[in-house]
Amino acid sequence: MDFFEKTGKLAIGSRLRILTDIITRDAAAIYELYGLDFKPKWFPVFYSLVDEKPQSITMIAKEIGQSHPSVSTIVKEMLSKEIVTEVEDPEDRRRSLICLSEKGKRIAHELIVWLRDVDRAVEQISDESEHDLWGAIADWERLLAQKSLLQRVKDIKKERESGEVEIVPFSDCHREAFYELNRQWIERYWSLEPHDIEVLENPDKHILSQGGYIFVALYSGRPVGVCSLCKMDSSTGYDYELAKLAVDTTILRKGIGRRLCEAVISKARSLGATTLFLESNTRLKPAIALYRKLGFKELPEFHPAYARGDIQMDMKLREDVNK
Repeated sequence: MDFFEKTGKLAIGSRLRILTDIITRDAAAIYELYGLDFKPKWFPVFYSLVDEKPQSITMIAKEIGQSHPSVSTIVKEMLSKEIVTEVEDPEDRRRSLICLSEKGKRIAHELIVWLRDVDRAVEQISDESEHDLWGAIADWERLLAQKSLLQRVKDIKKERESGEVEIVPFSDCHREAFYELNRQWIERYWSLEPHDIEVLENPDKHILSQGGYIFVALYSGRPVGVCSLCKMDSSTGYDYELAKLAVDTTILRKGIGRRLCEAVISKARSLGATTLFLESNTRLKPAIALYRKLGFKELPEFHPAYARGDIQMDMKLREDVNK
C-alpha cells in the first residue's frame, strides 16, 4: 500500500512538500530551458518589481506574504546576479529601495513570452485534473487565515481531553483527594487556616450534613479536582455558596475548573436556589475570570470569612431575583 494511502490526511505537510519539490525542480529546469540563470524562489520578489516601482524589503515582504529575513536573503542573491539594484529612497535618504536593474528589465520583457508557455502548461494540467487545485488552495489559505491548523488541533485536543473528564458526586473514597487537592491549592499561595482544616477534615459535618454537595472531577479515573455547593444560613440572603474549588495544578487546559463550577451551578438550580455566593482572592486571576464568564458579579462590600479573601461575588440563578 502507498505510504500516503496509509497515512491519509495526517501526512498533508509531507505530501505538499513533495509536490512543491517536484514543481520547484521543474521550474528550475524551465528557467534553464530558456537560458536564464534564475532561481524559482526569486520569482515572487522579481514579479513584485515588474511594474518598475522601487520598493523597500518590508513592502515586498508584505505584498508576497513572506518574512522580512527571507526576502532580505533573496534580494542579496539577486543583487549579486545584478538582476535588481538599490536606489536611494527620496523620502528617507537613510533607506534604500529595491528595483529591477537594466538586466532585470530585459529579463522581465522576455519573461512575458515564457510565462505564456508556462501558463498554458498549467492550464493543461488543470483541464486534465478532476479537481480544482487552485481553488482548493485559495479555500485552504482563507480557512487557515481564519483559524490555523495548530489552533484547530489545540481545540480538538482540549475537546477530547475534556470528554475524558468525568464529574461525579463525592463518596468516601474521595476524602483524601478532597483534603489534599484543597491543601495543595491553598498552600500554593497561602497557609491553611483553622476553618479550612475543620471543613477539609470533616466534609460530612460541615458540608454534606448541612444540605450541601461535593463534586469530584475524575481524569482517567483519578480525582483531579473538587468543588462544593455549601448550604448558607438564610440570614445571609443567599441560598448556597460555591466553595472549596481546587484542581490538580499538573492537569492543565482541560476545562476541569469550569466543568466543576457548572456542575455546582446546575445542582443549585435543580434545588430551586435563586442566588449563589462565593469568596476568593484577586490574585487568582484565571479563577476570577472564570467566575465572571459564568455570570458571577463582584459585590461592592464584602466581609471575608478567610484572611486570604479579598473579593466576594454572587450570581442570580433567576432573572426575577432583585438582590
